[in-house]
Amino acid sequence: MREDYMRLAMELALKGGNRVSPNPMVGAVIVKDGEIIGQGYHEEYGGPHAEINALRSAVSSPEGATMYVTLEPCCHHGKTPPCTEAVIRSGISKVVVGAKDPNPLVAGRGMEILRESGISVEISELESECEALNRIFFHYIRTGTPYVVMKYAMTLDGKTATSSGRSRWISGEVSRENVHRTRNMLTAIMTGSGTVLADDPELTCRIEGGRDPIRIICDSRLRIPLDAKVFRNTDRIKTIVATCTKDRSKIENLESAGCRVIRLKARDGHLDLNMLMKKLGEEKIDSILLEGGSTLNAAALESGIVSSVQAYIAPKIFGGENANGPVGGIGVFSPEMAYMMKNRKITLMDDDILLEYEVERCLQE
Repeated sequence: MREDYMRLAMELALKGGNRVSPNPMVGAVIVKDGEIIGQGYHEEYGGPHAEINALRSAVSSPEGATMYVTLEPCCHHGKTPPCTEAVIRSGISKVVVGAKDPNPLVAGRGMEILRESGISVEISELESECEALNRIFFHYIRTGTPYVVMKYAMTLDGKTATSSGRSRWISGEVSRENVHRTRNMLTAIMTGSGTVLADDPELTCRIEGGRDPIRIICDSRLRIPLDAKVFRNTDRIKTIVATCTKDRSKIENLESAGCRVIRLKARDGHLDLNMLMKKLGEEKIDSILLEGGSTLNAAALESGIVSSVQAYIAPKIFGGENANGPVGGIGVFSPEMAYMMKNRKITLMDDDILLEYEVERCLQE
């Protein structure tokens, strides 16, 4: 039963979705005499935390009850008061914590405060699952940079376009719908000038009730014309352009069009992606869906900014020696230098297959 209560708390946490970013998704369940008397989750950034919502929902006194919470209760003043204070005042006698909070402002201190007040505190058997629930938050807190998901669709022979450069559509409708759900979940979406010039994408989220991610365009020389679709609706969709150019006229034109321009020094003739991630992290962008072409994908892997990979594989074969694959550049010199993946997840998407992995070798970590 203890695992069931924590799993319910995890299900509740997921309801927070992208509305809590850059905070973690957290759920809480209060149990007394074998009955659930309260439950809640962190619903939006700046709003009450899961513990508070669970306590407010309690149908009877929580005194002597057990609280199951997916993340260690906070013990510092932020946008809301410390949750530890509310838990102590409630009379709860035991707290089962899903995972320790990596935030240096908490980092075990929340559990210590609860224990000092006489409350029994345990770590759940589902600790690894609770950590996985907030892998984005854990990465962001530990590195100060966004969690980057590199996504691409390819054929069975590893092609992302035909030899003529055409790529619509490789994956099926179910896969494309799932991509939009991912856009809705992550804070930002990033692509390069080559993809914009070739495909002219909008980079929006087209699901009912969805939220458009922040658009990040890597355009070293500002080659993209101002009438590109990514520069539309900048009044409601935050659009960031990263560049190395010193052309003040082009920069001012983009700023007049409603874009935020980040100028960076070049690194090996291209944008310094590590510096870009640092600046985006400072702007509280905790996650990015990388939908770039082979050049940007290669640069992202080489710079070590990629945290995980989503590869949609369609039951098609394009062939063609000159047809692009998902990752360009010069590649690695030998097999043992390959970018290694771990924690495989396989999902069937109608006729397509979605492969998801975490990157095991990440230079910035």
